[in-house]
Amino acid sequence: MDTRRKILSAATSMVEEGNGQHLTVRAVAGRAGVGMGTLRHHFPNQRALLDSVLALMYEVAMPDDRIHDTTLPARQRLTENLGRLVATIGTGDEARERLSETFRNYISPDAPDDVRASYAAFDEQATRRVESWLSVLVEQGALEEGDNTARAHFLLSVVGGLVFWRALPLPESALTREIDALALAVEALPFTG
Repeated sequence: MDTRRKILSAATSMVEEGNGQHLTVRAVAGRAGVGMGTLRHHFPNQRALLDSVLALMYEVAMPDDRIHDTTLPARQRLTENLGRLVATIGTGDEARERLSETFRNYISPDAPDDVRASYAAFDEQATRRVESWLSVLVEQGALEEGDNTARAHFLLSVVGGLVFWRALPLPESALTREIDALALAVEALPFTG
């Protein structure tokens, strides 16, 4: 395994184990068994490391290949990809635990400022991911040109609400709400056909 992949593997393991708030350059170098200079050669700062880890995790969990499948309607492809983002929270108790963990790590008054700041990297990666999907649709002529960053923020606001719904003990199916809400959000975009 090359050194860069070894470092990314160590950092990804730490995030998956719930140690993302302790994802320091020093801790990752120790886990990967490399020196600080070697790690800094590949990732000049903690933000570059975190961005790379998150991009890798998104790619593994949600490959983009379906957004390129022009045999399916563009709206369907975008809706399905957004649904996969929502699904990462899980359902029921799993969703509640993940949402509680998010609160403890990033929102709670007790959360350290440096840990809170790391949440921005998660948000930026999600925004880039959705922007890339929208760019593909624009390039294919399925979506009108426009501000894909603003569109991504809008769509991610809907995704965030649906993630919260998944953690609530609702009497009706959250899946029905998700499908309806995502379809409505996607319909708000200026598709060409």
